[in-house]
Amino acid sequence: MSEHFPRIDALEMQRPAWQRRLRAYARLVRADRPIGIFLLLWPGLWALWIAGAGQPPWWVVAVFVAGTVLMRSAGCAINDYADRDFDGKVERTAQRPLATGLIQPREALMVFAVLSLLAFGLVLLLNRLTIMMSVVAVALATVYPFMKRYTHLPQLVLGMAFGWAVPMAFTALQEQVPPLAWELFLATVVWALIYDTMYAMVDRPDDLKAGIKSSAILFGRHDRLIVGVLQLLMLVLLWDVGRRAGLGWGWWTGLGIGAGLFGWQQYLIRARDRRDCFRAFLNNNWFGLVLFLGLFTDYLLRPAGG
Repeated sequence: MSEHFPRIDALEMQRPAWQRRLRAYARLVRADRPIGIFLLLWPGLWALWIAGAGQPPWWVVAVFVAGTVLMRSAGCAINDYADRDFDGKVERTAQRPLATGLIQPREALMVFAVLSLLAFGLVLLLNRLTIMMSVVAVALATVYPFMKRYTHLPQLVLGMAFGWAVPMAFTALQEQVPPLAWELFLATVVWALIYDTMYAMVDRPDDLKAGIKSSAILFGRHDRLIVGVLQLLMLVLLWDVGRRAGLGWGWWTGLGIGAGLFGWQQYLIRARDRRDCFRAFLNNNWFGLVLFLGLFTDYLLRPAGG
C-alpha cells in the first residue's frame, strides 16, 4: 500500500532544510490530499443552492469555499496534534510531520489557531446569526480529533463538524434554519458515518493494536451491512429533501447515479481489503459531485418563474 502510505526517502532528506519544513507544513494541512476539502465542501454547496433557489450570491459561495479550505486545513492540524502519540503506531499515519518530529506540537496548534482566525474573518462578511453559528463549527472541529479516545463513534462528531456548513448556508441566505435544512444536515452526518467507516476499515488492524476507537471496530463483522443500511437511510433522506424542496429531474438523476455509486462502494469493500476500502472512501467524492451537478442542472434548466 505504498502509494497511500508514503515514506520519507533519501531524496527528501537531501532537500534544503527550508524546503523540508515547507513541505512538512503542507503535509500537516493535507495540501497534497484534497479529498477532505471536497467531502466538506459538497454539503455546503448542496445547501447554498437549495437555500438560494439555485441562485446563491457568488460572493457568499466564495466565502464558503474559502472557509471550507481553511477549516479543513485547520482541522487536519488539530487532528495531528491530538493523534501525535498514536500516529506512529498506525501504518497509514506513521510518517505524518508530528509523528516524525518534523513539526512540534505547539506549531500545529499555532497553525490551527491562525487558520481558524482567518476562516472566522471570512464569516464576519456574513450576517450575525451565521457568525454565531460559526462558533459551533470551530468547537466541533476542535473536539472531533479527541473523540476516538472516548467513543467508538468519532465519525458521528466528524459528521456534525462536516455537516455544520448546511445550517450555516441557510442562515447566510435565509437568516433561519428550516426543517428542510436540518434534514439535509442529518443526511450529511449519516454520509460521514458511511465514508469514514470505510476509512476506518483501512486502519482497523493498527487501531486495535494502538487502542484507538472507531466505528469500523464497533461494527465488526457487520460493518458492510451497517454501512449498507446507512447508505439506504441517506438516500431516503435525500429523496425527502428533494421532495420538500420541489426539485426535479436533475436532482433525481443525480440521486440515482449516487445510488449506483453506493452499490459500487459496497462491491469494493466486499473483501475488506485495505486498498479497496480506501478506494471506496475516495469514491464518495464522486457521490458528492454528481449530486451537486444534478442539483445545479435542475435549477439551471428550470423554466423561468418555475
